[in-house]
Amino acid sequence: MNKNAEKHIEQFLDAVWVEQGLSKNTLSAYRSDLTIFASWLKQDLLRIDSSDITQFLESRYKLGMKARTNSRILSSLRRFYGYFLRENTIQIDPTALISAPKIPNILPQSLTEIEVDALLAAPQLALPRGQRDKSMLEMLYATGLRVSELVDLKFDRINLSQGVVQIVGKGGRERIVPIGEQALESLETYFKNGRVMLLSGRQSDYIFVTHRGGNMTRQAFWHIIKRYAFHAEITKPLSPHTLRHAFATHLLNHGADLRVVQLLLGHVNLSTTQIYTHVAQARLKMLHAQFHPRS
Repeated sequence: MNKNAEKHIEQFLDAVWVEQGLSKNTLSAYRSDLTIFASWLKQDLLRIDSSDITQFLESRYKLGMKARTNSRILSSLRRFYGYFLRENTIQIDPTALISAPKIPNILPQSLTEIEVDALLAAPQLALPRGQRDKSMLEMLYATGLRVSELVDLKFDRINLSQGVVQIVGKGGRERIVPIGEQALESLETYFKNGRVMLLSGRQSDYIFVTHRGGNMTRQAFWHIIKRYAFHAEITKPLSPHTLRHAFATHLLNHGADLRVVQLLLGHVNLSTTQIYTHVAQARLKMLHAQFHPRS
């Protein structure tokens, strides 16, 4: 990737960070996508046309890249060229006439309530890290937070007496989410015992800490989830959003309003939340077929 391309990418990232307050993860994804394209292109990013992008996407299809990944990269390119079009640096957006790849409608993988119970029971509460892990799992399932939102939590964002947590999500949007009694109990146990022992006299503003006194990372916690899933004998393929999916699906299964779930998840568009209604309906059909005498 040439220096001009690197300069344009950083200019774009600086601008969208200031204008829209995007998260570190979103900025990192933009940087990765744009770097991949710039490395393939090997010419000035601002002197291309739609055929260059089409050829790039076709080359990725031939390498077996998934439509969802290509769609995400195209979305990053749209944001990139849209910014420079608004700045009058370019006169034509090369992505304007390119259609997004068709993505298969894959429902999110979720866990049953029995599987969630088994996962939440897996940590050993006699250990400090077990108390921490238990409270993190309970928080994820009770609130539907993204893993990144969970590990970034600080004490000024949580109110134990009111039982709520204030989240700054994507795009700097804030929401208030109730925690629930069982998650609160796990947090209180962790604060009184596990967290004190993990810190060993050190100080941290972060709620969830490691034995070295630093804050938990997304990657480390994801390995923890997979380990507990193995102990709980959960064989389904999991993702970092698995408990978030379970949170939304189980709420809808028990009659929650779709717009309430939208607010709790921090989704801007209701259409993003509606996919969970399909998961809930699929489970209802399965139960009907299993238990109704004339199904």
